[in-house]
Amino acid sequence: MEINPEFPGGPDALTRWLGDKMRYPAMAAENGIEGTVFAKFVVSADGSISNVEITGANKLGGGCEEEAIRVIKKMPKWKPGRQNGRNVAVWFNLPIRFKLNQ
Repeated sequence: MEINPEFPGGPDALTRWLGDKMRYPAMAAENGIEGTVFAKFVVSADGSISNVEITGANKLGGGCEEEAIRVIKKMPKWKPGRQNGRNVAVWFNLPIRFKLNQ
């Protein structure tokens, strides 16, 4: 991959966007569930997001995985990855941290 896909505005903008859009699942909060959800998705050649999945053997539960998927599916179009001068679809891995009392 010559150029990796990028959220509009870069990694800091992605962190801010996730912070604005994420809602801590009530069940997770009530049960003190914290941790990281590992998601992967495709950034298509046009920058759209598809094929959102949760990876890893350890699931947090309490609605955390569902919230991560919900928010990722609402992301704006990314700047697509490029290879040999052409836009290409790329799998992207994104850890999403759930922490109470941030």
